[in-house]
Amino acid sequence: MNVTSQLIYLTVIFTLLVIPRALQRFRIPAPLTCFALGISISIVGVEYANDPTLALLATLGISSLFLFAGLEVNIHDLRKGIWLLLGHLFVRCIILAACVWIGTSYFEFSWQVAALLALAALTPSTGFILESLPNMGLNEDEKFWVTNKAIAGELLALLLLFLVLKSDSYESLAVSSAMLFMLAFGLPFLLMLLGRTVIPHAPGSEFSLLVMVGLIAAYVTKELGVYYLVGAFLAGFAARQLREKMPTLASDENLHAVKLFASFFVPFYFFYSGMKVPEGALLWQSLWLGLIITAVVLPLRVLSIILQRLVVHKDAWKSSLSISLALAPTLIFTLVLATILHERYDISDTLFGGLLVYAALTTMLPALVLNKSVSLDVDR
Repeated sequence: MNVTSQLIYLTVIFTLLVIPRALQRFRIPAPLTCFALGISISIVGVEYANDPTLALLATLGISSLFLFAGLEVNIHDLRKGIWLLLGHLFVRCIILAACVWIGTSYFEFSWQVAALLALAALTPSTGFILESLPNMGLNEDEKFWVTNKAIAGELLALLLLFLVLKSDSYESLAVSSAMLFMLAFGLPFLLMLLGRTVIPHAPGSEFSLLVMVGLIAAYVTKELGVYYLVGAFLAGFAARQLREKMPTLASDENLHAVKLFASFFVPFYFFYSGMKVPEGALLWQSLWLGLIITAVVLPLRVLSIILQRLVVHKDAWKSSLSISLALAPTLIFTLVLATILHERYDISDTLFGGLLVYAALTTMLPALVLNKSVSLDVDR
């Protein structure tokens, strides 16, 4: 690597770690700033969209964020509100099914495309929401329900994402399901093996081992054709379930370390994704389509959660509204699925751009309405 390349990378790192944080005072979410910077680079014609170093940093970002999301899954908390969460997921499934039917019946999408579009529009980005939760001004009960509804929704979405992406043939679905099943059950054994053979002789190595296992799992699921986030989430989930047997692996200190790691690398994911936005997605048609999608879908999502809280939970109106707004951001899930739809199913640049506009608007909503700006900072 020559001196010029080193200076370019140092400039990118400085820009992504400083400028988005500085703009947060204007309630502009840091990921959107990173994404916009990536788009700006692509517009001026700088050829870094296929840079392997930035691609690696972006992979570290998305994998570590979903590793953190998996670590946050608390089975005990999910069981405490199991029936209410199942009701929430039942409503989510009905809305998803209705969106798929509309997409296939009125817009002539294939059912796979319609399903992925529905998931992209309706699934909260759990990792992003959990990172942003301390800045939303919610009380402890509201944080509890936002956390668990986001996690439950993501678990459902990851399962449906896997089924849709592997639905081309029964053989592919069966083979991939078997491999995913083996991965899910093999990760705890791998972690316990490392815990018995490495950690006793290398105190303090829990963080590096956890990140390594997360990256391996992410790579495996990427090779299965279901993207990095599934494997990284499974690795975090497996580590969290071993908390009693291996307390240092998923300790609060290690959890905080993963959050710090994710907060450093996630900006590169948004920046790199911004550089890969096609020119055809940056037209006025995409903006208008994104505004239409937002005007239709976002009120539906917000009102469905408010009604659930008012009718089932007997919540106050203000609390119901706060929870529904906190669950609004879809940035990461929408961006990932929009990319899959564009690359694998060849959706139009206009629709791709419209999804990005929708993701940006849903992400900005909590920052504009709730107490503090939404960011990727980890300080509580």
